[in-house]
Amino acid sequence: MVEPASPAAIGTRTPASRTPARVGYLALALALSGLLLYYSFRGLDWAAVGATLRGAEPARVLAWLAVGSLSLLLRAARWRVLLSAQAPVPFPTVFWATCAGYFGNAFLPARAGELVRTMVIRIKTGLSSSYVLTTALSERIVDAVTLVLISSLVLLILPTRPGWFAGATRVFVPLGVGGALAIVLLPLLEKLWRSLLQRLPLPAGLKQRVEGVLEQVLLGASALHNPSRLFRFLGLTAVIWTIDGCATMLGGWALHLAIPLPVAFLLVAGLGLGSALPSTPGYVGIYQFVAVSVLSPFGIARSDAVAYILLAQAIQYVSITAWGLLAFSKLGGWKRWTRPENDATERLVEKA
Repeated sequence: MVEPASPAAIGTRTPASRTPARVGYLALALALSGLLLYYSFRGLDWAAVGATLRGAEPARVLAWLAVGSLSLLLRAARWRVLLSAQAPVPFPTVFWATCAGYFGNAFLPARAGELVRTMVIRIKTGLSSSYVLTTALSERIVDAVTLVLISSLVLLILPTRPGWFAGATRVFVPLGVGGALAIVLLPLLEKLWRSLLQRLPLPAGLKQRVEGVLEQVLLGASALHNPSRLFRFLGLTAVIWTIDGCATMLGGWALHLAIPLPVAFLLVAGLGLGSALPSTPGYVGIYQFVAVSVLSPFGIARSDAVAYILLAQAIQYVSITAWGLLAFSKLGGWKRWTRPENDATERLVEKA
């Protein structure tokens, strides 16, 4: 087991080499966000948006908030199924790491929260960063496959479909299938990967480090190869996305909007798949575009769709911020995990 790199060692590294990539990603995310916001808001009746928001039922909004917290708890339980494939991990540790990760995704660019929650688990449990990150990526791949499946089934039964959605689904299908195949085949072809690695003309020390990372990646990918673990993971996945679909209906109910369950599932799938695009923290622009383009064809006014997604994002921020701040108070503070001199990406490289 590799020991944590010292903060001093990390702090001596220069961030100059990372700056162009970060600036490029941020520029792309801002451009996409601006373009989608323009499309979503052009010609919008903001008075109607305000009227819809003012008509929200407080008790139903609180129920919506509670369901969001339940979803967060279930996602932690699901991740723990994968993490515990190597060693038992206490549920509170996984829950607080999950809260910290979602908080990071809400406020940091490039889904940096995935690295934050990986670091938390590694430091709290001693599990390899490569292993933990692979389980987190496996979780995201399964979610992508699930969302593609949900959207494909819903599009078959709905009389109306957003024109872009069918095209997007065709793009995500091969990506999702490819990711699923990677999870299945990586551990099964372990001998092949090791043979190829031994043939590479690498220095002995570097080759040993790469072999250690490969071992942990294969172990993380094989976490879903156990039938009992796979059954529990997929069962929780089904429950999580069902709850998210019902929460979407509940959100519509809070604003006196009728969102049928199939449309709710389509919206959930669109938001989930859209979050894979380069985005600003909180997916500003992407969420507005998806809500307007998915809900409008089903008789929901653009102003109501925008009101819905604005309230949904506000509720998400309230829930994630509350749980995230509590998590960081339990974990030693926000700066410990996000300060520049302890950059998450570099720390993961150090631990690998």
